Formats: sequence, C-alpha cells, structure tokens
Amino acid sequence: MIPYLARLLDITMKNVTLSGDWKKATLIPIHNGSDRSLITNFRPVSLTSVVCKQMEHVIASYLRQVWDKNYLLYVGQHGFRPGYSCESQVITVCQDIADSLDNRDRIDAIITEFSKTFDLFPHGRLLTKIANSGVDSRVVVWIREFLLGRTQRIRVGGHLLEEVRGTSRDPQGCVLGPLLFLAYVLSYKSYVGSSDF
Repeated sequence: MIPYLARLLDITMKNVTLSGDWKKATLIPIHNGSDRSLITNFRPVSLTSVVCKQMEHVIASYLRQVWDKNYLLYVGQHGFRPGYSCESQVITVCQDIADSLDNRDRIDAIITEFSKTFDLFPHGRLLTKIANSGVDSRVVVWIREFLLGRTQRIRVGGHLLEEVRGTSRDPQGCVLGPLLFLAYVLSYKSYVGSSDF
C-alpha cells in the first residue's frame, strides 16, 4: 500500500487539492462519566478518512523534521512532542522550583489555559506562521486545503444530524491538530517580539 499512498500524496501536492471525502467528519459524542444532562460532559471525536489520516502522518513527520532541524520549537514545550510528556513537564517544573528555592530566588508563575484555542484561531495567521518556519510551500498549501471547506455532522445513537460547514477549527482527533496547535501558540526564534504571539 505504501507506493500507492505515496503516489496519492504526490498527486494531492501537485494538484493542490484534497478529495471532498477527506474533509468530511462524523462527530461522535463520547461521555466522560459525569452528569449526562450537561453537554459539556461529552467530548466530540471525529471519524475521518483513514487515507487522509495516513497523509496527515506523513505531513506531521515532515513538519517535525523541519522544526527540529531548525530548532524552532521551544525547548520547554513538552506537550505533543515525541520523547516528552506531561510527566516530564511536571518533573522539569518541580526541579526549576527546587533550584530557585535552593538559590533563594524569586518564583513567579503564569498559567494559561488553551482548551478552546482551536475553536477560535484564524487559519490565515496559522498558515503564515507555518510558511515562515521554513516549511515547503506545497506543504503549506496542502495544510490550507486540509483546513478549509471541511464539513461535519453529528451522530447520536443511530441518527445522523444535518451536515454543516466547519469554520475555524481542525477536526477533533486529527493527526495534524497537535502540531498545528504548537505552530500557532509557540514563538519561533524569528518571531521574538512579534505582536502576533
């Protein structure tokens, strides 16, 4: 299957288009175990094209290679990166606090909550940041096509609701989502001091 998938990716890169089926998602609400009467106690999971997910893996691998090679991701970013985890972040923070206490240094903390970031971010700004990170322009166009013109519908039990167009978010659970999040919220070295961050 790999040669066929590679050829398909090559075609989508050259034609600057993605199949409409790749942009469709069926949302399934997954209950988190709390009160079922509150909609906030359900997490939406998108069922999307398996072939498109394979393409996303290739694009994601390429993005990681470029950003790692150019040292564009902040060294303290532990989420959504291979070899890092929530645990490694906690250990790092605890060690920094212990070192500061040992040195009798002042400790300040700012906590930022990003849970709804992908519901609100403008695609144009994200694509500009990705383009300025050294990524091949064809990949930027592929990501643009991936994000734009998406449709989704919700399935509850055996019922499918009407299909609607997505506006400013990626499909929940997509492969590229975490990397696009990093691209949007993290400052690249070339953006230090930019008001866009």
